[in-house]
Amino acid sequence: MIDLYTAPTPNGYKASIALEELELPYEVHVLDLGAGDQFKPEFLEICPNGRIPAIVDRDEDDFVVFETGAILIYLAEKTGKLMPTDVKGRSEVIQWVMWQMGGIGPMMGQANVFYQYLDEKIPTAISRYQNECRRLFEVLDKRLAEREYICDDFTIADIASWAWARGYNWSGVEIDGLENFKRWIDTMYDRPACLKGTKIPPRQSHEERVDSSQSFIMR
Repeated sequence: MIDLYTAPTPNGYKASIALEELELPYEVHVLDLGAGDQFKPEFLEICPNGRIPAIVDRDEDDFVVFETGAILIYLAEKTGKLMPTDVKGRSEVIQWVMWQMGGIGPMMGQANVFYQYLDEKIPTAISRYQNECRRLFEVLDKRLAEREYICDDFTIADIASWAWARGYNWSGVEIDGLENFKRWIDTMYDRPACLKGTKIPPRQSHEERVDSSQSFIMR
């Protein structure tokens, strides 16, 4: 059994999508980020950086893994799925996971801050991050021109990027002309486990905030 400490964010969904795709049993522990649960001592003992998600593998002497790329790689290697075992194939997948973590995630995160969340709108900052997101989507579109998934077969590289990229509209990024990108987005939505993973934990309105002590077992 795996304990998943998470919240309804793109990074959180990476872990829940992977767990669903790999059909691993897990217990969800929902953190209320607005209330600062991620900075409480009990969570900082699991993730010193105070960021979700993090997992604790009860079957491996309560082994802790934090940072989404590390979680995805760990789960893939634990199960022998969603990543090739040959050196070159494995490297290719990890390269694209790192690409997402260094590009799409941070850039879309900043686009969201300036486009959606800040009361003061700063046009130069908004355009800077939206333009960089668009550039990254173009890189992905070109990559997908001759393959269904980022690394031919479905892997953790797809999970890493899709969890963020599917929110392009929220970031205010236009995807006109990116037909391969659009097709890939839809292909991922057609995977039941991917879709289910984006609902764990479910988003709540402010009035219906999930209590931070809530946990539930999947599978």
